Amino acid sequence: MKTPQPAAKNRNLILLLVIFIGGFLTGVAFTSYKMSGTAPPTATGEQAAQQIPKEQAEAIAQLEGAVTSQPNDYQAWIRLGHLYFDTHQPEKAIQAYTRSIELHPPDANLLTDLGVMYRNTEQKEKAIESFDRARQLDPQHEPSRLNKGIVQLFDLNDPQGAIASWEELLRLNPEAKMTDGSGVRQFIDGLQKDPAKPKDK
Repeated sequence: MKTPQPAAKNRNLILLLVIFIGGFLTGVAFTSYKMSGTAPPTATGEQAAQQIPKEQAEAIAQLEGAVTSQPNDYQAWIRLGHLYFDTHQPEKAIQAYTRSIELHPPDANLLTDLGVMYRNTEQKEKAIESFDRARQLDPQHEPSRLNKGIVQLFDLNDPQGAIASWEELLRLNPEAKMTDGSGVRQFIDGLQKDPAKPKDK
């Protein structure tokens, strides 16, 4: 069975289907860091070694300065979290998103982004919690259900739980798609015919 590919992230907080597969950040370990509200998170050595495009690096530096001088600006923390998300710095994205949530109630899209970052730091249960919170905030929210199913299937080895999440999604949108354009219904049918968990690429 073909594993769906990750979706692009919408920078205007209109979340596209953010779906993810395992493996591309399995070597990244979560570093505990308590947000003080007075300074941006500190990079790890591995993150600092990443080659970030100049434009994004400049935007990150500008926002890090902004949240240092105005630590209660939750929107700046969100924007910074999105840049960390886009530059594959999940620990720092978690810290930025968490700080923004401390300052202002989140929406379902932000909680889904946070869940994606938890998953990418192998905090699978926290990812599920974030997706569930998103669903509770917005009972019509589709990406949180889609992503929850991915974590259940690929990380928690719970195909029945994944199918249940996707069936909820299909009740909201019978035409729901995986990001490769294949239908969620077709993916479920294939999983039921071949119950062996699809392999991550």
